[in-house]
Amino acid sequence: MKLRFTKMHGAGNDFVVLDATRTPFALTPAQMRFLGDRRFGVGCDQILVVESPRTAGTDFVYRIFNADGGEVQQCGNGARCFARFVHDHGLTDRTEIRVETASGVIVPRLEPDGRVTVDMGPPVFDPVRIPFDAPAAAVTHSLDIDGHMRTISAVSMGNPHAVQVVDDVDTAPVATEGPLIEHHPRFPERVNAGFMQVLEPHALRLRDFERGAGETVACGTGACAAVVAGIRRGMLESPVRVETRGGTLTIRWDGDGAAVFMTGPAETVFEGEIDLPPDAT
Repeated sequence: MKLRFTKMHGAGNDFVVLDATRTPFALTPAQMRFLGDRRFGVGCDQILVVESPRTAGTDFVYRIFNADGGEVQQCGNGARCFARFVHDHGLTDRTEIRVETASGVIVPRLEPDGRVTVDMGPPVFDPVRIPFDAPAAAVTHSLDIDGHMRTISAVSMGNPHAVQVVDDVDTAPVATEGPLIEHHPRFPERVNAGFMQVLEPHALRLRDFERGAGETVACGTGACAAVVAGIRRGMLESPVRVETRGGTLTIRWDGDGAAVFMTGPAETVFEGEIDLPPDAT
């Protein structure tokens, strides 16, 4: 099976983008893993699939698959690339679109300076909806990580995040604690682990260990979750500049009940065609 693809990145968080609007298709998890493999496939953090709308009032369906083949609910950096892709490929001439995801409708908008802003919707703190094993919503929770108690904020931005504050992201135990947090039994659907260093009320540095992908150089929903957590803890004020290892994002949140707005880059790297083996493992 020959498959056309576009390689894109948003602040270094890289994606293989596939257009299923003209010729619908369904790939197996093994084929998704093949595409995501950086040695034998194209290589990426996640695979984004553009599908025709299923619901009145929306323009597209946006599906996200991790490099391990598993489908997830949301990806903020991917949402910006999605918007850039459908516009640049002539699938829409609008600069603002309504996109259906597994976690709800988001509204990306192309800015005059080339960046993309995404209305990510309001954050979720209800443990049942995150999901997270806790008796009630709270600004912070204690989490036992291999015998060490960590203070985290549990937030969903369409996908679950556990954000902790660290003194220095360069020395934070991302590689060791990231997998333990991702697979912590209190997060039944696994979780993205964020490590946040507050620089001043309008700036932070961030590293993210993403479920199913490991550490990535940027995570859009992770940036949103970190800013929300920092504002709720009284450490940050909107808007906030988020410095990731792949680039800079700007996050705005006006408080409880308000939507989170994320602005950042979305770039095409190259396009190509790959022969996708039917028996990929």
